[in-house]
Amino acid sequence: MTEDDRRAHWQNVYLTKNEQQVSWTQRDPEPSLSLIEKYARSTRASIIDIGGGASRLVDVLWQHGYQAITVLDLSQAALDATRQRLVDAPSIRWIAADITQWQPPTAFDIWHDRAAFHFLVEESDREAYLKSLHAAVKTGGHAIIATFALDGPEKCSGLPVQRYDPESMGNAVGPAFELVEHRGHRHTTPWGAVQSFQFSVLRRS
Repeated sequence: MTEDDRRAHWQNVYLTKNEQQVSWTQRDPEPSLSLIEKYARSTRASIIDIGGGASRLVDVLWQHGYQAITVLDLSQAALDATRQRLVDAPSIRWIAADITQWQPPTAFDIWHDRAAFHFLVEESDREAYLKSLHAAVKTGGHAIIATFALDGPEKCSGLPVQRYDPESMGNAVGPAFELVEHRGHRHTTPWGAVQSFQFSVLRRS
């Protein structure tokens, strides 16, 4: 899938569906929130949410006092929807970009990705993502990457996904990061289906 195809797909999703019509909706952004709070040194930590879209995580982070937040997503429509909820949060940065093409202008304390990486089924796209990851996480910083687990769905939003366990995630990210924690998570979609996720926390060494 090309960059233009990806952008068109996700733009269409967010223009035609509401929160209750997409499987990834969470009213309570766990375990993402608890992992960020555990590994961020303080509320001054710089955080980037990859594929944040219309996620409610940024709302809760802002409510918890985090100020240095960046949200990156392919879909401008998704970012616009979230931005409208957070008009009183002027310090949040919004970036409409394809992570496989994006060059980070600075490094972050926390890289968070819930269900973006697993859509990259082509090796070249994964390599481009990981190049951005390596450039964007400070030494001693952490990447929190959630994907479908090995017993999770094989497709999402009509697209194939690559499933992981913590070992294969650590191998994918490479030796510059150390796997320091992993959690399984059973996510319930708005229509009651249960999806198996794995959350891997990797420290930049």
